[in-house]
Amino acid sequence: MRRDMDLIRELLLKLEQLSSAHRVVTFTADDEEIAVEGYTPDEIEYHLALIWREGFVETGTSGSGQMMSGEFLFRRLTWKGHDLIDSIRDPEVWKKTKEGASKAGGWTVQLLADFSKAILKQKLKEMTGFEL
Repeated sequence: MRRDMDLIRELLLKLEQLSSAHRVVTFTADDEEIAVEGYTPDEIEYHLALIWREGFVETGTSGSGQMMSGEFLFRRLTWKGHDLIDSIRDPEVWKKTKEGASKAGGWTVQLLADFSKAILKQKLKEMTGFEL
């Protein structure tokens, strides 16, 4: 299965809404609260596992976050997860990020984050006149 950054973005946005400092949420890839229209539970499970392995979320436990039953444990986004979602949250910035990455012929998560931050910096300069 190929990594789908649109799905990863959507899942991170959903996970952000489930975040809690004090409780661990348990769900499966076919639960309504994590479902993304147009994607199968298998695709969602695969991409959730990628999100966990990359360290974008905390599980509230010392484990990997995915149980043998197929359930995922989730507590909150990590700093790294917040940084990524904050850099690609805006749909216009996300669209420009994907267009730019496509012109390059491919991307990594870090490249997408860096490119989206550059777009945000340009947007900030246009709005405030300040360059970072």
